[in-house]
Amino acid sequence: MTQPTEVSAPERDQTHVDDETSTSSEWTSSEYSGGVDGVEVALDCVGTTDVGMARDHNEDDFYLSRGEEALCIVADGMGGHRSGEVASAMAIRAMVEYYRETMPPEELDGREIGSEAVGEDDEIDLDERRLVQAIQTANSTVFEVASNNEVYRGMGTTIVSGYFTHRGVYLGHIGDSRAYRYRDGDLEQRTDDHSLANKYVDMGILSSDDVEFFPYKNVITRACGLSEEVEVASHFEETRDGDHYLFCSDGLTDMVSTERIEEMFGDYVDLETLCSRLIAEANDNGGEDNITAVIARVSRDK
Repeated sequence: MTQPTEVSAPERDQTHVDDETSTSSEWTSSEYSGGVDGVEVALDCVGTTDVGMARDHNEDDFYLSRGEEALCIVADGMGGHRSGEVASAMAIRAMVEYYRETMPPEELDGREIGSEAVGEDDEIDLDERRLVQAIQTANSTVFEVASNNEVYRGMGTTIVSGYFTHRGVYLGHIGDSRAYRYRDGDLEQRTDDHSLANKYVDMGILSSDDVEFFPYKNVITRACGLSEEVEVASHFEETRDGDHYLFCSDGLTDMVSTERIEEMFGDYVDLETLCSRLIAEANDNGGEDNITAVIARVSRDK
């Protein structure tokens, strides 16, 4: 049997603060502010993860940027022998390290991002390419370790991430962890699940109303680390002052309806209270999986 490579979890200042004695929620929060061309943007973020009511360990992980760039990530790991928690932590660490090792696109001038040279005339959104490349780097990292170590064979993770800039937010994801936007009293899902259920809905085989009762609704069709290459879904959208973005694992959305989450956003007092109530609601409804929620509130002066 191939001996497993030593795999370290993300450093404590990179993701949420681990509490080895805790079997409940793990919390962190962060703030970001920056501006370009007179546009000032601030981001307040909170995040928490909870083991839920049915599992004995937590395979979810999350990240809130504490540096100069506003990056939020949620990962929901999968695999036997606790390798799911290794996959989610490893994927997040790979993404964070990629961001730390590459320059923001506004500093690029004929230098490289990924494997392609970038010049002033390139008509491509470098911020979006950077996010996609970070997720693909995470995929390669997890896949390589899983391929070379029998104990981690078959491990993988979902990824949903948001990279906030003065112009808006870039969303990238693989799998069925989701990003939502709460704006003007309405909660809207901003990512499409890479799941068998969603594929059947698109094909007209299954109706949206029947997804809840579909026995394979948690089977995903795309994941980070299960193959050498993976297609990352990504897009950019402008943000407004007061926008809230929720990044979460399916442990939340399987237990709490979109309508109920929207209602809770409308009633919230502060971000930490809202995040705590979301986790509690999922657990009150059964807590059948690990539950992770990250909320980012956007403040803009224009």
